[in-house]
Amino acid sequence: MLKILIPVDGSPQALLAVHHVLRLVGAGLKARAVVANVQEAANLYEMVVAHDPAVLQKVSDAAGRDLVRPAVALLSAAGVQVESAVASGDPAQQLLELLERHACDAVVMSTRGSGLRAAVLGSVSQELVQRSPVPVTLVKVPEDTAAD
Repeated sequence: MLKILIPVDGSPQALLAVHHVLRLVGAGLKARAVVANVQEAANLYEMVVAHDPAVLQKVSDAAGRDLVRPAVALLSAAGVQVESAVASGDPAQQLLELLERHACDAVVMSTRGSGLRAAVLGSVSQELVQRSPVPVTLVKVPEDTAAD
């Protein structure tokens, strides 16, 4: 049975990858899923104000769990075996680590628009395509929803 990592960020566009996996499963693919969210690491201001790194980690974990919930619910409702994973730090690096930790066989994720941030920082999806040891399927976001 194929194990698929599905990164989500809470956006409607990220759920396009979940719907793609559901279509594949509906067509007969035997798969299970790991829905993952990576939170940004705390910045200096947050660390100074919070005084306690454990509090920041709890907040980050709770936010990540909230963001994976809709994707997990969709997959579960369709009968797909699913687990969730939350991490914090550099998104591409953390996703690569989750991919290895959960022994995933593939990644399915949506693309986001190419915007300035992607041009300057490089996109997470592009980095995964280049660095992933397993196949990466990119689900293109339709032009009319890319700006949402």
